[in-house]
Amino acid sequence: MNVLVMLLVPIAVFFLGYRFYARFIERVFDVDGQHQTPAQEIHDNVDYVPTKKFVLFGHHFASIAGGGPIIGPTVALVFGYVPVWLWIVLGTLLIGTVHDFTTLLASLRERGRSVAEIAERTLGRTGFLLFICFTIIMLLMITSVFLTLTTTALSSKYPLAYLGGSSMKIQTVVENGVTYAVIGGIASTSVIIITLCAPVLGFLLYRRGVRPGAVSVLAIGICVVSVQLGLWFPVRIDSFIWMIILSVYTFVAAGVPVWIILQPRDFTNSFLLYGGLAAMLGATIVYGVSGGSIAAPATNIAFGNAHLGYVWPVLFITVACGAISGFHALVAGGTTAKQLAYERPDARIIGYGGMVLEAVLALGVTIAVGVGLQFDRYTALVFPTDPAVKANPILAFALGMGGLLNKGFGLPLPYGIVFGILMVEGFVVTTLDTAVRLNRYLLEELWRMLFKSVPRLLNTYMFNSFLCVVLMFLLAYYNAFKQLWQLFGSANQLLAALTLITISLWLAHRGKRFLFAFLPGVFMLVTTIAALLIVLVKDYLPNGNLVLSSGDLALLVLASGVVVLCIRFFAKKRHPLHPA
Repeated sequence: MNVLVMLLVPIAVFFLGYRFYARFIERVFDVDGQHQTPAQEIHDNVDYVPTKKFVLFGHHFASIAGGGPIIGPTVALVFGYVPVWLWIVLGTLLIGTVHDFTTLLASLRERGRSVAEIAERTLGRTGFLLFICFTIIMLLMITSVFLTLTTTALSSKYPLAYLGGSSMKIQTVVENGVTYAVIGGIASTSVIIITLCAPVLGFLLYRRGVRPGAVSVLAIGICVVSVQLGLWFPVRIDSFIWMIILSVYTFVAAGVPVWIILQPRDFTNSFLLYGGLAAMLGATIVYGVSGGSIAAPATNIAFGNAHLGYVWPVLFITVACGAISGFHALVAGGTTAKQLAYERPDARIIGYGGMVLEAVLALGVTIAVGVGLQFDRYTALVFPTDPAVKANPILAFALGMGGLLNKGFGLPLPYGIVFGILMVEGFVVTTLDTAVRLNRYLLEELWRMLFKSVPRLLNTYMFNSFLCVVLMFLLAYYNAFKQLWQLFGSANQLLAALTLITISLWLAHRGKRFLFAFLPGVFMLVTTIAALLIVLVKDYLPNGNLVLSSGDLALLVLASGVVVLCIRFFAKKRHPLHPA
């Protein structure tokens, strides 16, 4: 299939969805432009701050996007590009956009309350507890899997012959007679430089009041210089040492003011993400106009079943953020909703449009890996046969990115590859410290729910952050990427299912149409339960993995709780089912 068709057909479908389906959802929620948003009504200049729609869109997209829509499609490509492509398109149109947009609108109607608070108002205290538990497990899986992937990528190397031979100006190492390019070392240098410069950018932005435009130029310059210094002076650190360094970093970053590290890192990394997305799409268009097609197998179901698991349900929890993600509910509900200046057209642009752009990113990743990396090399990186070799989907994507930019623009492979790694690494590292910070908040909320008088130790930043980091480290150290990603995907999609069902019941309680959200929620719930059962029986229990088995069982119990609450809701309310 021509890559131009793979890109333009979904964009046309998404445009029609934005034009017609999004308006249907707006009618269900009575979006008429007359409702005052929570940001306007409360406007406390702390949490509730009316924000220009394009500024808020950038913040919202940078928050929901990251490693997920890049790593998920890269791993799922083992099934062939057609199943991945179809799920991204149909999943986004029928489920992902509905999830994000309805969550944002419901939160707006509830004065900016989070989905967990909406669940409490709809399903009671038990619903709130389910949300807290889902989210804690999901964030723990996010940090563990991203820590594993980051440390593997930052210490990775690749045969120089595959990058154009010895003429490439890049640092190398010889092992067992094979010359390797120190790809991870280049990215390591760049990540270190960007992180060290983050406080400087934060100081200029938030303490000196320097204009964002001027700081943007400086941030872009830092990115460019960091890559070049990485090519000259790659930092080679063992993956285990990187794991310790990043664990200490996240512990510190989770407690310091956000303007010192977190926000300026986001600010700098946003240029890498937007630049990378624009580069992928541009290279795809140029390569497609010249007749370029994707080289990966169109369908490869049997091979994918053998390496990853059954295409249903595994595909639907693997792609995750590229089609639907429960994590988006944490951003849209209670966070973005507090900053929306106008309900129309801002809500549709941000809530619906943000998910569409993330799907376009996932499509670009699918095309890049399928075009820029030979399939045998892809499987060797993502599904290595040697147990001693760690899976490295970040490097697989980076190599695909480099190959696509080389075929589309003629960019030398090393620059495109490092650009690809940094595009993922920056947001993965940011996700680590953000998720640990969020998990610390949730643990504090959980202790308040479990204890009438919370012990002083459980209320401290040091204890809760340390607990999050230690659990993250142990899970990452003792479990492989594939095992962790399966549980992360399941937790993430369970959270999405719970969100869709909660919003559906919220609509039903008000006598409004809800099947358009309820049915996708049921589909995701059934799919995730099936995935959890299969993984538990075929992987976790046979291998004696008690920790992941316990996590799997906990998610199954939580999912059962959702079913029970739904049955009780309809038994109590006895609302007729309104047509979708």
